[in-house]
Amino acid sequence: MSQAKKQGCVFISGGTGYMGRTLIRTLIERGHEVRALARPKSEKKLPPGCALVPGNALDGASFADKVRPADTLVHLVGVSHPAPWKEKEFRAIDLASVCASLAAAESAGIRHFVYVSVAQPAPVLKAYVQVRGECEALIRASGLNTSILRPWYVLGPGHRWPYALMPFYWLLERLPATRDTARRLGLVTLDQMRDVLVWAIENPAQGVRILTVNEIRRISRCLMA
Repeated sequence: MSQAKKQGCVFISGGTGYMGRTLIRTLIERGHEVRALARPKSEKKLPPGCALVPGNALDGASFADKVRPADTLVHLVGVSHPAPWKEKEFRAIDLASVCASLAAAESAGIRHFVYVSVAQPAPVLKAYVQVRGECEALIRASGLNTSILRPWYVLGPGHRWPYALMPFYWLLERLPATRDTARRLGLVTLDQMRDVLVWAIENPAQGVRILTVNEIRRISRCLMA
């Protein structure tokens, strides 16, 4: 990736997670100031150089006054390893945390909201996809300039088993009857997600911008060229 166009301040909710840590490291390397929300005893998971903001991701009032001077808020909170039996958790964590981050963003005058959602529609994990769709609807209703990324499965450390499915994806993407679904529910890598998140942060949306699997792959290829 090229150097950052300009330095900025980014607030991240979910910075101690799988995607958050690698994103924070890259943002700091590119000259951004990063502030990340973390629960007590989780602060050691944050990369060096990241400012800790103690708070509860499910309670916007616990961190709303600490979001500034950030102008971008990245929301990465969600139930790990989604499964059909976790519907209550999706509502208690995914949905509640988006409500909290939106309230904090509006209070802080955030100019750009970045959200990692999920590919949709999808024939499986219907409760998960439904809740993420509800989250997207809330974000749209807020009127904030927003970038929404819609990956399906993100390959990376501890998340490698779907590599075995890649030959099937290759075939399904070439059959007319399954091409659109296979591409919409395609696999992306953690590095691709990181790079496209950085790109979205450094190129803020005007209105609502949706980045599907195909667009995540395309932008990542362009950044690597």
